[in-house]
Amino acid sequence: MSPTSTTLRRTGTLAALTLAGVLAAAGAASAHVTVHPESYAKGATDGVLSFRVPNEEDTASTTKVQVFLPTDHPVLGVLVTPQAGWTAKVTTSKLKKPVKTDDGTITDAVSEITWTGGRIRHGEFQDFDVAFGQLPDDTGRLSFKTLQTYSDGSVVRWIEEAKEGADEPENPAPALTLTAGGAGAEASNGSGGAAGSGADSAAPSSASSSKDTKESTASDTADDSTARSLGTAGLVVGVLGLIAAGFALARGRNARP
Repeated sequence: MSPTSTTLRRTGTLAALTLAGVLAAAGAASAHVTVHPESYAKGATDGVLSFRVPNEEDTASTTKVQVFLPTDHPVLGVLVTPQAGWTAKVTTSKLKKPVKTDDGTITDAVSEITWTGGRIRHGEFQDFDVAFGQLPDDTGRLSFKTLQTYSDGSVVRWIEEAKEGADEPENPAPALTLTAGGAGAEASNGSGGAAGSGADSAAPSSASSSKDTKESTASDTADDSTARSLGTAGLVVGVLGLIAAGFALARGRNARP
């Protein structure tokens, strides 16, 4: 085998390995279990959280999803939306610190939701919707640790919490950011036992705020996906440039007397 052929072969092999690594990293980054929207106002009422579960295995399907809700900052009034083909089991736990509301003191809350019976195949995802009555107002972030079980028995534990200033962990838990509430959130969370007209006027404001939050989050998610795609495309173009440079160098060496 000539020196030129050897050089070309080594260049092609290195480029192929680099390209495979780039594509694998890009796929892994987009395969996390996430919660949508990514943020809500503190103490928000009557909203919906959607847990998006993608299948990242080539030869197995997702057959079980367990989402654990925090009990130190509980989510109140949880209801599960029926999903075709899936059966949901809701588990409640006693709260160490009861929560006082306008309707009374809450002593227990949902701590786990398990979906079984369905199947998420390779290249697919499933959204599991959960309605809530009220979010906590005493924290800025909620983490929902999740276990994803596959048909081959393997389990991916999405339980790692991201730390400020650190890189994203390998298996991050779905996280919801709680922001300072606006006037609409205060109206919907305030004295619901006051005049009926006040409660009625607060409802449209709360619904509008929820709609705006979801639209903003959808836009942010689309922008993030676009940025990731452009970044991956740039890396691929760079690898292809290395391949072309390698071939040109090899040909130049072969052309010398």
